[in-house]
Amino acid sequence: MSLTGNVADTELNTSKEAAVFKKINRRLLPFLLICYTFAYLDRVNIGYAKLHMQADIPGLTEAVFGVGAGLFFLAYAGLEIPSNLLMNRIGARKTITRIMVLWGFTSAAMLFVTNETTFYVLRILLGIFEAGFAPGIILYLTYWYPAKRMASAMGIYMLAGPIGAILGSAGSAMIIAATDNLGGLAGWQWMFLIQGLPCVVLGLLFWRFMVDRPEHASWLNESEREIVSNHLATTRSSQHTSSFLVALKNPTVYVMAIAYFGIMCGIYAVSFWLPTILLENGVTDTFANGLLSSVPYLVTIPVMVLLTRSSDRFEERTWHSIVPTTLGIIGLMIATFFASNFLVSFSALILAIAGIWGAYTVFWAVPAQHFGGTAAAGGIAFINTIGILGGFVAPTLMGFVKEATGSTHIGLLTMVGLLVVSVAGLVILPRIMAREVRLRKAA
Repeated sequence: MSLTGNVADTELNTSKEAAVFKKINRRLLPFLLICYTFAYLDRVNIGYAKLHMQADIPGLTEAVFGVGAGLFFLAYAGLEIPSNLLMNRIGARKTITRIMVLWGFTSAAMLFVTNETTFYVLRILLGIFEAGFAPGIILYLTYWYPAKRMASAMGIYMLAGPIGAILGSAGSAMIIAATDNLGGLAGWQWMFLIQGLPCVVLGLLFWRFMVDRPEHASWLNESEREIVSNHLATTRSSQHTSSFLVALKNPTVYVMAIAYFGIMCGIYAVSFWLPTILLENGVTDTFANGLLSSVPYLVTIPVMVLLTRSSDRFEERTWHSIVPTTLGIIGLMIATFFASNFLVSFSALILAIAGIWGAYTVFWAVPAQHFGGTAAAGGIAFINTIGILGGFVAPTLMGFVKEATGSTHIGLLTMVGLLVVSVAGLVILPRIMAREVRLRKAA
């Protein structure tokens, strides 16, 4: 065959591949984005509701709020690995539907919080029922996308983070303002109801319209399923670990977990406390606070898309994670030391949020490339479990520090230290992975 013929065949195959994955993108990613947006609302809307719940419920101090917000993540973390391993056996439809229906009812039930005890109990139940959703969807995406396309897919799916943050701030502000005292309920009670019940509906829609794997997709023809299968096989051939127990003996998974932990601390510290930080800077109007809280996430959305596309284009993950994390560190430091200058500190927070979220998104392309089989199910859940503990550490630490000092500044500097540890982990990760490959070949 001539060189021209080879080039033409290559271009034709590339075109077919692109068409197939565009089809998969359209079928999966918008719906998964909506599902994860509501999941993220459960994590951040409490930070905005706090400003109103504390006025209505005696005993919800800063420390109680910090512990209650964090208890969600402790309960969540404890069940992530079992949930993902079970999903790998019984499929995504059964697992995700169960998770979304139960968490939707529990999230709506937050309107019944009347004291410290009910606050704690409902936050724990919410963590139990939502456990396994985020790592489950990441695992689900590995069933459909080869490693070289994972960052772009994650970049769309994880837009739910900033979108959820926008809805959790500006959206929550509008709901609270519009519904306060409607039907005898406070605005924050309506907020939990309105943002919780749609999760039940989405769970039922997941059962109705989603399929577990490409081979079950009636909307793909035989040729398209073969293209997907061939690319997934290429990914599997390059994966280094397929057993979860073997993965747990591998230092790579612990370095990934440590790096992810710091990134998550940075994300959740700012997510939970941004309304309070703005309040400290003089933004006392509820609606203005909500609108300003959404601005950093509006900037974050295009940053995530461009960064993940660049990462896939160059097939490079390390520096696409290190650079934005470093920018996040710089942004938090500037925001802390120039707190008296609102314009400077707020601009620095925008830089920090965009950088940390960008790093978070690219990061998840690494485990998906490295682990396969039950190692992917358990390894992804293990990394996310360690990382999600940042959702407990960050708000709890910030709450105690604020109560002790009257300011969030020292708490933010602590998050800076944890992000530095993340950068160190990301720097050494490629060397550890390369060492593992050498040992594997030697064996």
